[in-house]
Amino acid sequence: MPSLPTGFLGDLDPTSDRAVFRQIADQLREAIDRGRFKEGEKLPSEAELVDHYGVSRMTVRNSFSVLQGEGLVHAEHGKGVFVRPRPPVRRLASDRFARRHREQGKAAFIVEANAAGSHPQVDSLEVKEEKASQDVSTRLGSVRRVLARRRRYLLDGRPVEFATSYLPLDIARGTPIAEPNPGPGGIYARLEELGHRLDHFEEEIRARMPSPAEVKTLRLASGVPVIHLIRTAFDAEGRAVEVCDTVMAADAYVLSYQLPAT
Repeated sequence: MPSLPTGFLGDLDPTSDRAVFRQIADQLREAIDRGRFKEGEKLPSEAELVDHYGVSRMTVRNSFSVLQGEGLVHAEHGKGVFVRPRPPVRRLASDRFARRHREQGKAAFIVEANAAGSHPQVDSLEVKEEKASQDVSTRLGSVRRVLARRRRYLLDGRPVEFATSYLPLDIARGTPIAEPNPGPGGIYARLEELGHRLDHFEEEIRARMPSPAEVKTLRLASGVPVIHLIRTAFDAEGRAVEVCDTVMAADAYVLSYQLPAT
């Protein structure tokens, strides 16, 4: 059995009150933070760590569980435990809804995926008319029914977010917005063609742990939280023309903002 390089990982402190499995997790975490294990790289096997530390397999497995719970690593059955890649997509708030992207026929997700060098896809698409929830109704100015557009977004085949857009029926019904493919530039381009020139967006963001359904939809590893974002789009007349409820895998995104100093 190959041994770990000398000094690659430290030794356990038998005088410490900290549990042995947590000491091992601390050392592996530090090695990851220092770049000794790169993104996507396999960690030492259970057998190697058992040999290095002189502990049981269960102790090593508990150490791995700690790191998985922190979202630092993920396990692949029959292959081992690997360092989880850092977020590949940067969502730049000041640019993602720039009109020039719509004029080029590109929706925001396409722009971000291209910048990350990833292949974007949209699946699980559903478009239907339905009763507005109380929250959506309030945000849209007390509308009773909406057109709902539900879709899941993938990067290189991996689900990274799913979103539902709610639009007032008097705007969306009978237009390309109600079609599965609304056309180049997405629904914001169609809204502007319909005379609703977009003026500004308001976003509310919070981080939380996912529901079981969200874990399944986004194929989330244990310990990975989600970013829950609700965005309201307003036209130049001050009318709310869309509410978008989005849930994103937190390990897939960096949210980037520019804030004025005055």
